[in-house]
Amino acid sequence: MWQENNNALYRKFQFNDFSEAFAFMTRVALAAEKMDHHPKWTNVYNTVEIWLNTHDAGNVVTDKDLRLSGKIDKLLGH
Repeated sequence: MWQENNNALYRKFQFNDFSEAFAFMTRVALAAEKMDHHPKWTNVYNTVEIWLNTHDAGNVVTDKDLRLSGKIDKLLGH
């Protein structure tokens, strides 16, 4: 579930292994590139953490972030 905190949407994702996590990141990267809206994220082994906010709007959550978070959820089947 996405949480809004410190002017960003945040979600932590866990997968079975690094390959699954990396495959997910690749799908997210393609969706983000199409939107020209790129997340801040980290990956350690099977865990991916994503923070979304809009830099051009002063680092706050905007409709672009909500749309990208929805696309990310769809990649997971949520």
